[in-house]
Amino acid sequence: MRRLLHIADRHRTPATTRLLGWFLAFNAGAVNAGGVLVVHMYTSHMTGFASQVADSLVLGHGELLLNAIGALLAFTCGAACTAIIVNWARVHRLRSAYALPLLLEAGLLLPFGLMGAITLTWSTPFAVPLTVLLLSFIMGLQNALGTKASAGRVRSTHMTGNVTDLGIELGKLLYHNRSGTPPEAQVRANRARMRLHGGLLLAFVGGGLFGAAGFKYVGFLWVVPLAGLLLALALPPFLHDLRRHTHLRTLMLTMRDRLRRVWQRLPAGKPPR
Repeated sequence: MRRLLHIADRHRTPATTRLLGWFLAFNAGAVNAGGVLVVHMYTSHMTGFASQVADSLVLGHGELLLNAIGALLAFTCGAACTAIIVNWARVHRLRSAYALPLLLEAGLLLPFGLMGAITLTWSTPFAVPLTVLLLSFIMGLQNALGTKASAGRVRSTHMTGNVTDLGIELGKLLYHNRSGTPPEAQVRANRARMRLHGGLLLAFVGGGLFGAAGFKYVGFLWVVPLAGLLLALALPPFLHDLRRHTHLRTLMLTMRDRLRRVWQRLPAGKPPR
């Protein structure tokens, strides 16, 4: 429990940042692979969606344009949500600044795992089911969390930057320094960066295997263990702050009351449109 407390803690060390990044990359790989099997889209691939906007405008594909805009907006809103939460928690000096977005992500994954087949039938103004927007929002939320927690060193939902950084360090490792070159002028690989980015890549691929196999043979319920993993990381610092900070207790009570009112207004047996 003590080690879990420090992985998502506001006070970071290189080791806890690396572990958090690996956990997040595993989760992103699993969710991304599951998204492909369920909705046939890589819901963290914003480069592709940005390209899709341009292609759709030129080719006149209105539906594909709406798809891309919806995913981009959802991802952006998720990232903005993390920024709001983290900065609010920092202002109030909470240890759970990075645990709170994890808690929200777990809270979004749980209903997706329990009723994901239902959300596939819920239409949206962007010509995609609610599932696509939900997964894109979650990926934006998580990617911003890794960025904030690592001061920009960790990107957990896409691997382009990680593969590039890993390749740079491999190039340095293979570089032959001429004899007589002063130590300060020699090219040296940063092995810590190699471990970080290599680990992120392996975790993402491992998560993809986990997610693809789970969604293929089990279905949406396979998301529940992923939500459990995030809860295991988020709950220790969250509970620590909940016992010591009235700001967090007040926020949780307010959110509970608002969610209860929203739930009571929903028409029975009909999904929101």
